[in-house]
Amino acid sequence: MKYIILIGDGMSDLPLDELDGKTPLQVSNKPNIDKLTKKGRSGFIQNVPKGYTPGSDVANMSIFGFNPEKYYSGRGPLEAGSMGINIKENDVIFRCNFVFEEDNEIKDFTADHISSKEAEILINDLNNFFKNNSNFKFYPGVSYRHVFIYNSKNQKEIANYNTMPPHDIIGEDISKYMDWPLKDGEELKNIIFKSKDFLENHPINKERVKKGKKPANMIWLWGQGTKPSMDDFNETYNKKGGIITGVDLLKGIGTFTGLKVINVPGATGYLDTDYKAKGKYALDNLKDLDIVIIHVEAPDEAGHEGNLKEKIKAIEMIDKDVLGTILNDVEKYGDYKIAILPDHPTPIDLKTHTNDKVPITIYSSLEDDIDEVTSYDEESVKKGSLGDMIGHNLINFLIEK
Repeated sequence: MKYIILIGDGMSDLPLDELDGKTPLQVSNKPNIDKLTKKGRSGFIQNVPKGYTPGSDVANMSIFGFNPEKYYSGRGPLEAGSMGINIKENDVIFRCNFVFEEDNEIKDFTADHISSKEAEILINDLNNFFKNNSNFKFYPGVSYRHVFIYNSKNQKEIANYNTMPPHDIIGEDISKYMDWPLKDGEELKNIIFKSKDFLENHPINKERVKKGKKPANMIWLWGQGTKPSMDDFNETYNKKGGIITGVDLLKGIGTFTGLKVINVPGATGYLDTDYKAKGKYALDNLKDLDIVIIHVEAPDEAGHEGNLKEKIKAIEMIDKDVLGTILNDVEKYGDYKIAILPDHPTPIDLKTHTNDKVPITIYSSLEDDIDEVTSYDEESVKKGSLGDMIGHNLINFLIEK
């Protein structure tokens, strides 16, 4: 038996007036997903435990089969894990975004989707700018997503600082989100504002402005934590697993849990990702793996931008080019199960994540258990036989049921 878990990040939504009270999932053309739904079982799944921020870190850790209440230690460490960074004693690992700041407000949490090439130059130059400070360092990631590691004997206190994702505070006064105690808190604030002084005059940003793009004129530190202690996926479930994603965060979860991180050319973690390549690489790796998790970030990015057209397009591309490619040839491996779900909602009107349960459908080639749901969306799955599932139980459910 082969197992495929297809995650459309942020795919779930709320009814929209411009869709006559329907959601993007309800209006999207997704024949492959609906076909599996008609022949499978559906319901809801809660991937974010009560009391946790509905981030992709917590939600996807659940889907990977690990209860965040036991294993979660922060978002930054998971991203650092995918980059092969050596985490030392007393290190606190932050997610570090390049943002566009103006009038003491974050106007764009992606710095106009700065390229990885431009961002790497900025990161390296920031390290050179702060070269006399030995207790912290920046590490380049992908596009606007990077890592900042800060070493302090006050590690536990800093790990508990209240930091906010930049996409959740667009247009707000940033000073109220940096009320951090201790001398370390003051130093971290200084690093943020000194980075602004440096970045605003950087040649790359001056060139971006000339081209009509927003500059990456400040860093934003958030999602900090300490090195996690994770169990091995393959030993826990007695199955060989792999992860396909364009996002360092999920690669980090894969690295810490022993999943094979499958790097796909053209997997960008944005709207322009190579959907078909993800489907092809998933198929190819099922030859040696039992479980392949495929993560597609595009619906989430469209949700954050409030871009309804692109969100619908992303859902349709997942159906056509990811799932369609898999279904074309997966039968050569014998029996298989496919689970389709988002990690969390990213509603167009809210432009951020919510903690709501999300729709899930599970298809088995054995076709031994079918319910009456015929369309995969937030409303239709209410009639499903799966009821309300808990995220970290999904892997066991697929294997044992």
